[in-house]
Amino acid sequence: MKAMIVGLGLIGGSFALALRDHALAEEILGVERSPETAQEALALGLADRIVGFEEGIAEADLIVLATPVDTLPLLAIKALNRVGEHQTVMDTGSIKGELCEAIAMHAHRGRFVAAHPMWGTEYSGPKAAQRGAFTGRNAVLCDTEHSDPDAVALVERIFRTLGCPLVYMDPEEHDLHAAYVSHISHVTSFALALTVLEKEREERHIFDLAGGGFESTVRLAKSSASTWVPILLRNKYNILDVLREHIHQLQVLRRMIERDDAEGLAEAIRRANSIQRILH
Repeated sequence: MKAMIVGLGLIGGSFALALRDHALAEEILGVERSPETAQEALALGLADRIVGFEEGIAEADLIVLATPVDTLPLLAIKALNRVGEHQTVMDTGSIKGELCEAIAMHAHRGRFVAAHPMWGTEYSGPKAAQRGAFTGRNAVLCDTEHSDPDAVALVERIFRTLGCPLVYMDPEEHDLHAAYVSHISHVTSFALALTVLEKEREERHIFDLAGGGFESTVRLAKSSASTWVPILLRNKYNILDVLREHIHQLQVLRRMIERDDAEGLAEAIRRANSIQRILH
């Protein structure tokens, strides 16, 4: 199989390494707008060749769209405009509603598989790509009933080979859950980092006192704006819904602290501890 990956950053680059390491692709073509990024990706072995978008589609059996979410709907349409009945297009984006709606009526809709491997880090660019990134991580497939069975089977086979348990959702369900378990974590991390930077005018005190708990909580604040601004705006209604509940919980905790409500705080912390049953 010849695969073309559009966007050789954290996710696309890691996916390229996974395809290569599991011998799922005989050749990997890369598409990158930036010549510097393209050369970096080649040097790191993320692609065998850098090609133009249309040139690559003419050659590839599998087209993987791994660009920021605001670019995916148009890219998906452009890819579907050119694919044949034996080619498969998939994405790796963390928002599915807008994308699936954009391609819903396309004549080649069946060749598209909407996918979201649930993995990421705070880093970006080709150097952020990691081997074994997806092993043990869920891969969500959306609207598979609208995709051709052979296209779905190919994507399923890839993720199973990578060691990814498969989860099936409709796009709206996916976007809501992504807001709760992924997107809100980044908003919280950005907000905490901004809070500390605003209050701690002397940066050396941050470094003097910051421990592992602080570092793990604000780790996501290092994430790229080019990745996260589109996600926050494209999934805004779900994220705003989550934020309302999050702010409510912060206000509840604030009132307990103001009232010296040790019993209430202890009960709230015990309820929060129950997350261990899910995340163990």
